[in-house]
Amino acid sequence: MLRISKIIDYGTLVLTHMAGEPERVYSAADLASTLGLGQPTVSKILKLLGQHGLVRSSRGARGGYALGLAPENISIAQVIDALEDQPFGLTECTALPGACSVESACHIRSNWQRINAIVRHTLEDISIADMVRPAVIEFSLNHRPLSRPKTKPGAVRAAAWSLPE
Repeated sequence: MLRISKIIDYGTLVLTHMAGEPERVYSAADLASTLGLGQPTVSKILKLLGQHGLVRSSRGARGGYALGLAPENISIAQVIDALEDQPFGLTECTALPGACSVESACHIRSNWQRINAIVRHTLEDISIADMVRPAVIEFSLNHRPLSRPKTKPGAVRAAAWSLPE
């Protein structure tokens, strides 16, 4: 199952909270308390985000962390890149080419690469500013958000996808 890790989820939560007042300077302790997260976790997240320029830090009595870029200029892909230990990839061969022993003979590798590129592009198109705003459509956890039109065997399948009713 594909799933975003806790650190990416928490990092996105920290950034969306900071996007509410993008010019404000936040302390790790205040963010942890406000968001209900552990301070060591928030400190680690802020340090990693800072190393990638997504937040900037300042020292002193009024020190802390502020967004390093406007919320609309921080993509979810950038957050993942900053917080993950390994390169983005849905499969081993898309994250680390050469890591899989059957990679050279794999007949589905190109399809995984295509899927990986589509997911990556989608993550690049969604910003922290987008995450602050409520989604237009909420999907039930019990149902698939999109369903393919059903066709009879041999019939031409329509390219459109539809929302379940």
